[in-house]
Amino acid sequence: MLRIDDITYSVAGRTLIEQASATIPEGHKVGIVGRNGTGKTTLFRLIRGELALEGGSITLPPRARIGGVAQEVPGNDVSLLQTVLSYDTERTELMAESDLSSDGARIAEIQMRLADIDAWSAEARAASILKGLGFDDDQQLMPCSAFSGGWRMRVALAGVLFSTPDLLLLDEPTNYLDLEGALWLETYLARYPHTVLIVSHDRGLLNRAVGSILHLEAKKLTLYQGGYETFAETRAARLAVAASEAKKQDARRAHLQSFVDRFRAKASKAVQAQSRLKMIAKLKPITTPQEAALKRFTFPTPEELSPPILRIESGSVGYDGVPVLRRLNLRIDQDDRIALLGRNGEGKSTLSKLLSDKLQLIEGQVHKASKLRVGYFAQHQVDELHIDETPIDHIRRLRPTETPARLRARLGGFGIGAEQAETTVGQLSGGQKARLSLMLATLDAPHMLILDEPTNHLDIESREALVEALTAYSGAIILVSHDMHLLSLVADRLWLVNKGEVRPYEGDLDSYRAMLLSGTDSAKPAPKPKIEKPKRPSRDAVLRLRQEVKKCEQRVEKLTEMEGRVAKKLADPAIYDDVHGVTEWQKKYAEIEDGLALAERLWMEALERLEEAER
Repeated sequence: MLRIDDITYSVAGRTLIEQASATIPEGHKVGIVGRNGTGKTTLFRLIRGELALEGGSITLPPRARIGGVAQEVPGNDVSLLQTVLSYDTERTELMAESDLSSDGARIAEIQMRLADIDAWSAEARAASILKGLGFDDDQQLMPCSAFSGGWRMRVALAGVLFSTPDLLLLDEPTNYLDLEGALWLETYLARYPHTVLIVSHDRGLLNRAVGSILHLEAKKLTLYQGGYETFAETRAARLAVAASEAKKQDARRAHLQSFVDRFRAKASKAVQAQSRLKMIAKLKPITTPQEAALKRFTFPTPEELSPPILRIESGSVGYDGVPVLRRLNLRIDQDDRIALLGRNGEGKSTLSKLLSDKLQLIEGQVHKASKLRVGYFAQHQVDELHIDETPIDHIRRLRPTETPARLRARLGGFGIGAEQAETTVGQLSGGQKARLSLMLATLDAPHMLILDEPTNHLDIESREALVEALTAYSGAIILVSHDMHLLSLVADRLWLVNKGEVRPYEGDLDSYRAMLLSGTDSAKPAPKPKIEKPKRPSRDAVLRLRQEVKKCEQRVEKLTEMEGRVAKKLADPAIYDDVHGVTEWQKKYAEIEDGLALAERLWMEALERLEEAER
């Protein structure tokens, strides 16, 4: 069990965490959320003992091993597989000692311990983890120096997963993963045998891999039961109730103050005025948690071009004359919203480079609108910004004739304020750098915007703002992302890059996710079973269906009423003084939410059966 009791910590005189408490039972999977800068990463460092607490305590079970991802795996000549195996230090030390020892009794002890820790299956387990994170059998035997920093981060993640610490701390683990790796990680973490704490802005991961959400807000920690969607609904209800109560109190205070201001000078009303002043003093302020300020994205609007804006006929593209993708017959219109699907290494990046004119066809023809402008954003571009220059310097280079006020206005349209505009890029957060790169990619109002993992480093609020901007954007969108939530809200067409070809995917994102998790390469969703049309029900059966619908409706109404009462209770700040009590209320709220979701589903199913029967 991890116990966080009344901890306080400050940075440069600013209090990040103040008298915060939380209890994480052993084996629980918990997602940690909060606005950027609230102290989520600092909390991890406090748990690891890298920072000294100013007050309170953090307690772990004796001899508990804490694991987290290193900044990067060194680019040496050790193979990926051996690098991952080295993360299990006990196994490595025992095997080395076994090779050197001449003491028969000690060798026997070592062999027994190696059997206890399942050392002989270690290579198979390590290989399985590496494969899940995108490394094939041949790559696992290659040296770390053969891979870029982003890929070596995957090796670091594989190593800490292989070492199976008692407390696993992961800070944005999907930032360097593609969709396939992110889905594999979700499944792996859901089965992980020990406690996991994950700082993440990936809604899919927070909905499917964790059972609780720990929210860091206003210097406090609040534990919510359920995944991110349940947390968001619970917190929204709490905010609504608190806002309503605060509004009522403000009206009450204004009414009392009005009486005081009007009659304070009159002797006959002086006592009553003083009485109301005391009543005002006794009104305790109702504080409502503030939502993160939504820093919107403002994409410039391109002029409309005649369709299609781009068409490829019988095309092949690759490197050094060797095709990666063949038989390309593609058409893109300005109103298209296309998600590129496909396993790692199948050619999604190659296709993106072709569409952005960074690669040329080996054979075939490409037809483009004469005025076509293309914007391209890739994850690596964030790392290619000039770290010793400011955002103003970056945009001034591209718009040398524009006034400083106009340049700042452009940056402000992407949530980069006046202070950040004059700050060197090296001192900006990852999210601010991503916003700057997005601004540079869309500066010329492109008719087609190609986005390769645009949500890395963006918090949840910024991701929602990006969804809104992309929805309103009047150009074509080509999207590669591991964020299923983003894909589901933005894309209306799916292209599968598979086996050297690009073709429309006939299923939806759910069927694609199921295909990836099953380990198959089938591009088609499983056929739906044929259902015979039932015979027309009797009059008595219809009456029974009507009664069932009525009962379902009453059940929904009752649960909705219960939900409102519990939400009001959770909005009361006083209950958060009792950690055990608030946990029980949150558990009750989660149970009601689950019951309400089931009741609504049963109600809809009953309505559908009734409608079918009455046709």
